[in-house]
Amino acid sequence: MEKEELKPDMRIGRSTAKKIFYIFLAVFLILFILFLIYSLNSKTENYNSKNTASVLDIFTEQVEPKYKPLDKEDYDRRMNLLANNPIPKPIIKKVKDENGNITEVSEIPKTHYIWPVSAPYPRDGAILPFNRIIAYYGNLYSKKMGILGEYNEDVVLEKLQNEVEAWTKADPETPAIPALHYIVTVAQGSPMKDNTYRARMPESEVGKVLKMAEKINGIVFLDIQVGLSNVEKELPIIKKYLELPNVHLGLDPEFAMSKSGKKPGTVIGTMDASEINYAIDYLSNIVKDHDLPPKILMIHRFTQNMVTNSKNIKTTPETQVVLNMDGWGGKAHKITTYKRFVYPEPIQFTGFKIFYKNDTKEKGTTVFTPAELLKLNPIPIYIQYQ
Repeated sequence: MEKEELKPDMRIGRSTAKKIFYIFLAVFLILFILFLIYSLNSKTENYNSKNTASVLDIFTEQVEPKYKPLDKEDYDRRMNLLANNPIPKPIIKKVKDENGNITEVSEIPKTHYIWPVSAPYPRDGAILPFNRIIAYYGNLYSKKMGILGEYNEDVVLEKLQNEVEAWTKADPETPAIPALHYIVTVAQGSPMKDNTYRARMPESEVGKVLKMAEKINGIVFLDIQVGLSNVEKELPIIKKYLELPNVHLGLDPEFAMSKSGKKPGTVIGTMDASEINYAIDYLSNIVKDHDLPPKILMIHRFTQNMVTNSKNIKTTPETQVVLNMDGWGGKAHKITTYKRFVYPEPIQFTGFKIFYKNDTKEKGTTVFTPAELLKLNPIPIYIQYQ
């Protein structure tokens, strides 16, 4: 039997089927490749989107303010509250009208107040007048120079926190913050090697104070008693500490003896506005160079001559100045000192020092309570306990 030859139409059908198969296969491969490309693009877009978001987040974080921006309206309001100026008594005047009738008219007299002081607004991050500083004063080497060295660390910090809480309770609108006011340069009764009658504390002791403050989220004041040295020579010694954002400065004119040439403790020393301005400029330059919040300069005073030419003391946006009433004794005596040597010569802010022991030497006397000091004019924003 002869083999049947394939007919032309059958060959064409098989050929067409193959072509259709290959076409479908090609379309499938193309679609598969497109799917892969789409998937890769989607992942890349998601990655880029996340990457872009993270970059934006970083950028946003960088442009956020480093320190709390100054609220000028709130600053002015608080400064007026601190001034605590008395409300002037109305004056009663008798006025006659056209008909000859006499009526009494009440008028409030215009009064000029010296507080608050006109001064430049501080830089962002200013502590004052938004917080009240409650400081424990002294030296770790001495139990007689203040409470800071009188007790062990735990007791000191606990007592300080109790005072902080008491002040915050008395004036909730002005939260109190703790401070350690450490005498870093101490006046001496002997001349020392360089005949300056002052001793500089070792770095190890300063380090202890900084660590103590860190435990209570507090700030630190480094206090200088220059003896026969001067502010210009002593500030560079502690500059690296002043470059820290939580470290501030105290000056004690009582032991500034360069004008008298006498050894500390024999007479009360004195410091001129020019020396204080040098310190203000020094601190202000540190603030600007290191982009810090304002520094605080606290100046002790309990006699007129302790600070001379006070009207020439400058104020800058970088340094906030506190004149601290440093006398001890009964309440009436301390109020008189405050009125005589702090109130009449306004600089910027005021402070008030409380001696746990010396203020209670007189029989029946007690130390001031927060409520009592909040009645002063002006109200102190810095409170120091010794």
